[in-house]
Amino acid sequence: MSNINGASVLITGANRGIGRALVDEALQRGARRVYAGTRVDLSHSDERVVPVTLDVTDPAQIQRAVTEIESLDVLVNNAGIALYDDLSDRTVLERHFAVNVHGTNDVIHASLPLLVRAQGSVVNILSVNALAPLPMIPSYSISKAAAFNLTQSLRLLLAPQGVTVHAVLTGPVDTDMSRGLDIPKASPESVAKAVFDGVERGEAEIFPDSLSAMLRESWNAGASKALEAQYAEMVANVPAEA
Repeated sequence: MSNINGASVLITGANRGIGRALVDEALQRGARRVYAGTRVDLSHSDERVVPVTLDVTDPAQIQRAVTEIESLDVLVNNAGIALYDDLSDRTVLERHFAVNVHGTNDVIHASLPLLVRAQGSVVNILSVNALAPLPMIPSYSISKAAAFNLTQSLRLLLAPQGVTVHAVLTGPVDTDMSRGLDIPKASPESVAKAVFDGVERGEAEIFPDSLSAMLRESWNAGASKALEAQYAEMVANVPAEA
């Protein structure tokens, strides 16, 4: 479990929506330093916020950003895209994977030495669409399903190094990304609060809003979660020399 009070936190996609709310929530919880990764200029009145130029699809920017970070307790991968499509254009699917999957994975691995040193946490902002696709945004849904499997895989791989990995499965949130959906939405602020609550409680899957919360009990008691636990036990029992 990672306590945000006194922690050093990196948040990607920090300039708006959930990302900006996560920055403010981390500050309210007493974070020592918040590195705000964005592709655009960002200013903040709190001196604990350090803007970091970070396009998660640019390996060189990722490496430069990590060198600016002195220590890191919590990495929040929030940067993402969601485009309406019908799967007829392969390039749209590739754009989603570039940001939502490869970008997330690249930031994690670049930050790993810092996270291992701190015995820290990785928090991946995903979506309930990882579990069931929304037909209006199938490429987004597919990429989030892949990012969820990435999260589960890294959870097993990084556990021996003392790094915990959390999946945040959001429902609809009132951000620019969901502006075209005329449905009830959670506020970014309430989601940010629930995300850090879940991290501090050590929850593997975090369901941060009323829609996603309806899935918590069935997910935790379901076959997929049981199979993940079985695989984790298998990994734990493999001899080190293997």
